[in-house]
Amino acid sequence: MSEALKINSALTTLDLENNSIGEKGAKALAEALRINSTLTTLDLGFNSLGDKGARAIFKALENNSSLTRLDLNDNLIGRKGAQALSEALKINSALTNLNLHGNPIGDKGVQALSMALRVNKGLSILNLWATSIGELGAQELAKALESNESLTSLDLWSNSIGDTGAEALSDALKTNSTLATLVLTKNSIRWNGALALAKVLKSNQTLTMLRMGSNSIGDLGAEALSDALRSNDTLTTLHLWDESIGEGGVQALREAHKTNATLDDVDWNDRLSTEDGARELSRPLRISPSLNTL
Repeated sequence: MSEALKINSALTTLDLENNSIGEKGAKALAEALRINSTLTTLDLGFNSLGDKGARAIFKALENNSSLTRLDLNDNLIGRKGAQALSEALKINSALTNLNLHGNPIGDKGVQALSMALRVNKGLSILNLWATSIGELGAQELAKALESNESLTSLDLWSNSIGDTGAEALSDALKTNSTLATLVLTKNSIRWNGALALAKVLKSNQTLTMLRMGSNSIGDLGAEALSDALRSNDTLTTLHLWDESIGEGGVQALREAHKTNATLDDVDWNDRLSTEDGARELSRPLRISPSLNTL
């Protein structure tokens, strides 16, 4: 396969997910990527590349200018692999979509990656779902977002950034003008983190999707976000399914939704399945002509 890629001038998409490629196979593919100029999408998910295999791929990216989408989910890539990726992204401006889901790069790995994001001008979509990121890693990402001008989507689902991380990201959103999608689902965020996000939503004009379910923001967090929704006119998707939100928080969200003209995809609690909730939920359908997903 690798030898064929060196001379092929037609293939644009290659899916090698779950093929036991390993370190040796990754190195062979890396040699091909140095030469190939037509491949734009490469899926190497579930292949146990490890840090050494990933480093070979990332080194090849320093010379490759055609690959725009790279999927490396669940490949045992750790801190050293992330450091190699950082060096590649400081040079490569062709890659726009990168999936690192399920790789334990940790805070140190994210710190290295964040250094690259400060100067990279190509990457638009970054998936860091379940990559062992804590509050320190989130703070480093926040610093990068303050100057990054290309990233439009950041997925941090199933990490542990906590309130401190959420507050840092909120501060970054005060100056960032490109991020449109932010996923913070299952991140141990409580009401202080929600309060910080709510505050920035009152002024941020670029974020259109916020997903932060499976946290513990409680009624106080829900009420703070509800207040922000009364003035925010850019958010179109808000997912808050969170068992810590009680009827008071749900009611506050319902009331805010009635006055918000842009939200068309909302999800905040199973309590809306009750008879009373169903009656309340029908009101936005009558009031908001733009609602297309509920």
